[in-house]
Amino acid sequence: MFILVPITGRDFQMRPVFYAILGIFAVSALLGWAHYESKERTIVAFGDSLTYGLGDKGDEGYVDKLESVLNQKYETGPIEIANYGIVGQETNGILNQLENPETREEASKADGMIVFIGTNDLINSNGGDLDNLQEAKIHEGKEDYRRNLTSILNTLREENHSAPIHLIGLYNPYPGSSEIERHIDQWNDLNKKLAAEYEGIEFIPLNGVFKNKSKEEYFSDSLHPNEKGYKLIAWRILNGSRLFRESL
Repeated sequence: MFILVPITGRDFQMRPVFYAILGIFAVSALLGWAHYESKERTIVAFGDSLTYGLGDKGDEGYVDKLESVLNQKYETGPIEIANYGIVGQETNGILNQLENPETREEASKADGMIVFIGTNDLINSNGGDLDNLQEAKIHEGKEDYRRNLTSILNTLREENHSAPIHLIGLYNPYPGSSEIERHIDQWNDLNKKLAAEYEGIEFIPLNGVFKNKSKEEYFSDSLHPNEKGYKLIAWRILNGSRLFRESL
């Protein structure tokens, strides 16, 4: 049974107000949803010249390329990678960076972090190059590297309990040397072991990414990739990262 309710003049007066309020709520909800959908996500990348992008003319190496790919692949909002790479930096340099309150705050708010460090620690432990490898000095350098990297990971995790951290492995720029390869493998084993000790830290191996690749085609010098080489690194990081796929 239907009951007809008479509409009074006051009802006619209130109805525009009601619809106006309803419209405001609807617009606010849409704006809120749009803001949620377009929320910018930030990843901070710490490292040396390989993170800085030395050898990539006009761009920031793998950082710039990874940022572009992530923004094309994921549609949850813009993704920005803040590049904290410094040419020549070692692990103690990242620790110095993390003493800066602004840098720590950036890390605390980040949606993800990348740590790609160790090449200079290894090279400098041997006297500045990888000629005439000195086992004792490299071993000592690896112990310093382990202590510093542990402090870096502890600090980042203390500042940010939830953001995934991607620990990028070293690669051998001189694949013809089995001795250098052995040391690269040992330092990468250390990286992998450290990553496994933390929740939400993922080790991404790079060694082998340039296997059977022409040095002239993929490198700008004996150590640093060119634009084409950095693209390989960016894709290896993306494809090797379970945490990227789950968190973005």
